[in-house]
Amino acid sequence: MPRFAAPTPSAVPVWLAAPGAWDAIQASIGATAAAFAQACGFKAKPGQIQLLPGEDGRLAGALFGVEAEGVGRDPLAAGKLATSLPEGVYRFANPPADAALAALGFLMALYRYDRFKADAAGKPRLVAPEGVDADRIERIAEAVAFGRDLVNAPANVLGPGALEQAATRLADDFGAEARVTRGDDLMAANFPLVHAVGRAAAEAPRVVDIAWGRRDAPKVTLVGKGVTFDSGGLDIKPASGMELMKKDMGGAATALALARLVMESGLDVRLRVVTPIVENAVAGGAMRPGDVIVSRKGLAVEIGNTDAEGRLILADALALADEDAPDLMIDFATLTGAARVALGPDLPPFYTDDDALAAAIADAAARARDPMWRMPLWRPYEAMIDGTVGDVSNSGTGAGMAGSITAALFLRRFVDKAKAWVHFDVYAWNPKARAHGPAGGEIQAARALFELLSERYPKR
Repeated sequence: MPRFAAPTPSAVPVWLAAPGAWDAIQASIGATAAAFAQACGFKAKPGQIQLLPGEDGRLAGALFGVEAEGVGRDPLAAGKLATSLPEGVYRFANPPADAALAALGFLMALYRYDRFKADAAGKPRLVAPEGVDADRIERIAEAVAFGRDLVNAPANVLGPGALEQAATRLADDFGAEARVTRGDDLMAANFPLVHAVGRAAAEAPRVVDIAWGRRDAPKVTLVGKGVTFDSGGLDIKPASGMELMKKDMGGAATALALARLVMESGLDVRLRVVTPIVENAVAGGAMRPGDVIVSRKGLAVEIGNTDAEGRLILADALALADEDAPDLMIDFATLTGAARVALGPDLPPFYTDDDALAAAIADAAARARDPMWRMPLWRPYEAMIDGTVGDVSNSGTGAGMAGSITAALFLRRFVDKAKAWVHFDVYAWNPKARAHGPAGGEIQAARALFELLSERYPKR
C-alpha cells in the first residue's frame, strides 16, 4: 500500500520549477547544477524532469517543471515523479502550490495491479511535506488502491462470490454488520430484478447490505452496481464490447472505497452500503427481451434490452435503501456508454434534484481535484422510458439519444423517501496512464464525496 517515507536527512531534494520561478531555483541549486540542467535542455516545461548529479556521482537532486497557478494547473501532476524517479527517498525542496494534493498525486501514482505480474522495479518514496495531514492522504491513496484492485481483477477471480467476500471483509475490518442474501433467497426477500439479471450465471446473484456507525447518527447510504462481468445477456455484446466488462462492477468498487474512507476516518454517520452483485450471463434461464418483471417497489419493468441490466439491479437496491429514508443516498454505476460520449472517460456525470447538494458536490470536487459534471434530470424525457405493457422500460424509445439521462430518470422512479439522492455514472477506467495513476481501473468521485462527507459529518 502507498505510504510516505520516514523523514531522513538523506532524502533527495526535488525542486518544483514553475514558469517565472526558474531563475530563483537556479540560484538555490548552485551554478554547477544549473549549468548542467541548461546543458541538458531543461526549460522548466510542465512535466519535464531533470536529474542532477552530485560531485560523488550520486543523485543530488531533481528538477520538475510544473504549471503556473491558474486554470488548467493539475496539482496532482507531481504523480509523474513517482513513475520517473529512480528508487530512493525524496522530499520537496520548495513547497508545492497545494502540498497535500501534490503528495496525494505521488502516492496514487505508485499504484500497480500486481496480483499476476509483480512489479519488480524499485519505487521512489516521498517524505510527507510539512504541514499536511499525512494520515489522511495515506488513507485516501490506500482506499483508491483498494478500489482499483477490485476493478482491475479479472472476472475469473472476482466473480460474485469474491466481490461479496471483499465487501464482507471490509465490514469485518471495521466492525460493521453485514447481511448477505443469495440465489433463490432473493425472491423470498423481494429482490426480483437482481435475481432475474443474475440467475443465468454459474455463480448465484446476491445482495450485500452493510451497516456501520451509531444508530442515531445522520443516515448516509451508498449503493454500488456490482456486475462482475457483463456479456449483455441474450442481447449479447460484440467481442469489442465485452473487452472491458470486468470493470462493470466499478460502481461497487467506488462505493466500497468510499465506505472504507468513511469508516476508517470515523465520520459521524450511520453508514449503509448496499451492493447488488451479479454476472450478466447467457444460459437457458436468462431473462429475455420482452419479459416483464415486477420490481421490489412494485413497478412492472419491461425488459427492452437485457444489456441494460445495471439499472435493473440498482432499482431493487435503491428501493431497499429508500425504505429507510436516508438523509443522503448516493449510487455509483458504470451505467451507460452515452455518458462517455457526452463527457469522455475522465469526467463522470452526476444527477440530483437537489441544487444545494449539487453545488456542494461541485465545490468538493474542485477542492479534491476529482472532476465531475452535473447533468439534468430532464423530466420531458420520462416519456422515453414509459413501458408498452409494463410501467417502465429499461431501455426506452430514445433510439440511443439522451441515454445517460434516461437511465438516471429510470433510477429516479425507485427513490421516494430519501431526503437527498444523487446518481453517478462513472467510467471507472483510465484508457491511458495519467500523472496520478496507470492505465486501468480507476476510482472516480469517491475522493470528492469523502471531502464533502468529512465536512458535513466530522468525527465526534
